[in-house]
Amino acid sequence: MSEVEVLLDTSDVDRWVGVPLGGGELRDPVAPNDIRRWSQAMQNANPLYYDDDYALASRFGRLVAPQSFAVAVDVGHGATPAIQGKIPGSHMLFGGDEWWFFGPRIEPGDCVHMERMLFDYRVTRTSFAGPTMFSRGDTTYINQRGEIIAKQRSTSIRYLVEEARKRAKFQGDDPEPNWTDSQLAEIAEKQYEYFAEIRERAHTKRVWKSVEEGTKLPTRLIGPHSVQSFTTEWRAYNMNIWGAQRYQGISSTNQAGWLAEMTRDESRSQVVPVLGDGLYNGPSRGHVQQRYAQLIGMPRGYGYGASMGAWILDYLGNWAGEWGQILHSNAQYRSPALTGDLTSIEGTVTAKEVNAQSGEHVVEVMYTMMDQSESVMAKGKAQIALPHD
Repeated sequence: MSEVEVLLDTSDVDRWVGVPLGGGELRDPVAPNDIRRWSQAMQNANPLYYDDDYALASRFGRLVAPQSFAVAVDVGHGATPAIQGKIPGSHMLFGGDEWWFFGPRIEPGDCVHMERMLFDYRVTRTSFAGPTMFSRGDTTYINQRGEIIAKQRSTSIRYLVEEARKRAKFQGDDPEPNWTDSQLAEIAEKQYEYFAEIRERAHTKRVWKSVEEGTKLPTRLIGPHSVQSFTTEWRAYNMNIWGAQRYQGISSTNQAGWLAEMTRDESRSQVVPVLGDGLYNGPSRGHVQQRYAQLIGMPRGYGYGASMGAWILDYLGNWAGEWGQILHSNAQYRSPALTGDLTSIEGTVTAKEVNAQSGEHVVEVMYTMMDQSESVMAKGKAQIALPHD
């Protein structure tokens, strides 16, 4: 007997395409410890983002946030515009992030406003879950002076959980890696060397004319990942602090058709906020609770797409140095970081140009994120502006 074709009902999604969206925003201005907590959670030991004395001697003369911090001032990882319309029995994974940056850096005291819209979507069939929607949504980040900081186009992969469980793509996968003490010591040494080079370079410029096509960026190792590291990441998103956010305008993200086990209790959480926490109760509990990871078709605890995107932006920004600026990055995510996994990021300069309109001296970098088995987790391309001399 042939398998009955399962379809994805997107009729409720259609009415949200191109509609200006509301949603959550943080109540309070950015605080210095918000930036420090973010850098700590992303394991980004660049002192520019947590050490006052070091930041004072920088070109900024003060503590500033890494460019990745934009996603931390949003409510919903910048992904809520891509999760509109109800698809009963569905869940989502991050499929990628495209970023455009326009110059202003986020710093303590800033209040950031978001403009959001579901951009488009397409439905295809995947080996993971059969009928699968790839939807793209835009979040524009604007500071209190009306300056556009960045625009993020996030891709959400929405699928039917029952179809993912039927296919059991992850059955038979290797168990969580068991790292030896000597392996962990070697990893820690390589992580130390990566950040020691940043300290040694300090505030000097990485100039455009000194960078050649084919230049390899240093490899960065992150992990091994754990329930503890994923929880630390989650708590660095201020949206998850009780009472930290307010809602205005329209958005259907919280009514997107989540499984009952993955749904926030919005009514009872008014009395007991943990019931709407997301990590303990709600859509994100699968990241740190294996039973719920397996409920939605994942083998064990898994990382956040928004954090993967932040690792990439931090990697590019650390290489560019404080005088450089990421202009654009477009990353496609292929698989998440799982508990026990080690993530590595590598990059290569593939082109140089002078922008005819802006006069900026730009390098193009191709980057790849892999796990310890060299399975590709993400790939992408970025344009970075560097000082000429």
